Amino acid sequence: MKVALLYSPGLRKLEIYQSIGVRAPPLGLAYIAAVLEQAGHKVSIIDAASLEMSVKDAAKAVLAENPDVVGISAVTPTVKGGYAVARRVKEADSDIPVVMGGPHVSFMYEEALKNGADYVAVGEGEYTMLELVEHLEARGMGEEPKQVKGLVYRDKEGRLKATPPRPLIRNIDELPEPARHLLPMDKYTLFDKPIKIIHVMASRGCPYGCIYCTTSYFWGRRYRIRSVEKVVDEIEKAVEKYKTNIVVFSDDELTLIRKWVFDLTDEIKRRGLDITFTCGSRVSSVTPEMLKRLKEAGCTTIYYGVESYKDEDIEKIGKRITMKQVINAVKWTRESGIESAGSFILGFPWQTIDDMKNTVKFAERLGVDYAQFTVATPYPGTPLYYMAKEHNLIEITDWDYYTTIYPVMRGFHFRREDLFKIISWAYRSFYLRPRFILSQIRKGRLKTIWDIAYRALKGYVKSKMFGEKSRKNEED
Repeated sequence: MKVALLYSPGLRKLEIYQSIGVRAPPLGLAYIAAVLEQAGHKVSIIDAASLEMSVKDAAKAVLAENPDVVGISAVTPTVKGGYAVARRVKEADSDIPVVMGGPHVSFMYEEALKNGADYVAVGEGEYTMLELVEHLEARGMGEEPKQVKGLVYRDKEGRLKATPPRPLIRNIDELPEPARHLLPMDKYTLFDKPIKIIHVMASRGCPYGCIYCTTSYFWGRRYRIRSVEKVVDEIEKAVEKYKTNIVVFSDDELTLIRKWVFDLTDEIKRRGLDITFTCGSRVSSVTPEMLKRLKEAGCTTIYYGVESYKDEDIEKIGKRITMKQVINAVKWTRESGIESAGSFILGFPWQTIDDMKNTVKFAERLGVDYAQFTVATPYPGTPLYYMAKEHNLIEITDWDYYTTIYPVMRGFHFRREDLFKIISWAYRSFYLRPRFILSQIRKGRLKTIWDIAYRALKGYVKSKMFGEKSRKNEED
């Protein structure tokens, strides 16, 4: 079968990651493609988001592949683009089966089925997609794929049907390496600079279940990690093939198992790999010894989810860390010679304006090298979404605005409009401090840091202007 996989086009200028010039590959689609190729199917991937395609161009590119099956992946702020492409594909040829997957449609499957999708793959998609493609090859769309676990679809009478849930892939070592050869690898950049980067997924799942994050609700609460040998094999081959030594671990939490981290750093050094890498970690996972080993293996930056300035907030979020752990982790990271990036979320429903300001001031005192400020966004499937729905806090229901920099809900003690001012003030307050600027001059990278702050503020301003203009047009 010829399978065309699409990563949905979206409003690139609204994405906080895109606004600071970071583009990452759709590894989920690359894994699905690898599994399909391994089974003998012909696969193409169209990364419409990174290629900055319009809906029209993305649909044209998909149809140009003359596919037997189309698979579309989307996150919440790009899902409308995915729906638009799905509808265009069905209008062009109603016999082409369209499958949609990803975190958003896994929870909003009825919405997807109303917008061009014939099938929705719920949860991990590799084997669901493979089994569905093989069902369609053998029997076509005329027979229901009742034996394919993890699917939602409508039968001939239009009734919603869901097959049994697909179990999580317990041993993710069994998956082939992602099909990077199908991706536009030269498009994945940092700060819009022509720097080639290898993105690697070492684990799936998260046992913690923070109320705002889809990870543990989509990938599962069971933490599954690949073997060190498989991970380093992949890095070694990719570094050689793409002629770069810059690696980014896409995992939310790479450091959960201490022995695994130690084995990883030992293996990188044993093979003599000259790489630099960044990763994400919980503050509760790191130790001075672990950080020392990470530094020696090439780690340059660790991304910590801090989110707030007080234990009370952290408890409500469900993050299961403490402020003492936050302070220690950042201190140890600095002492190890690794830089730290901190994520801070403003606008949880129970917060006050003072809480948000205190979070920003805490970020400044904490000593992180970079800070990312975003607004609490109620993504479907998360406890935050259900909380916001229960208390009627959501004021914007258009998914285009669910970008983490455009406020879509009010709180119990603040208006949605207040968050626009707070997020702008947060970036100005953190990045324009004289002490911070002087520290960057000493490190010889003021321009890079200024680019980060400028892009973030520019993205915020565009978001606000775009939102206000669009909503005015809707009202008119």
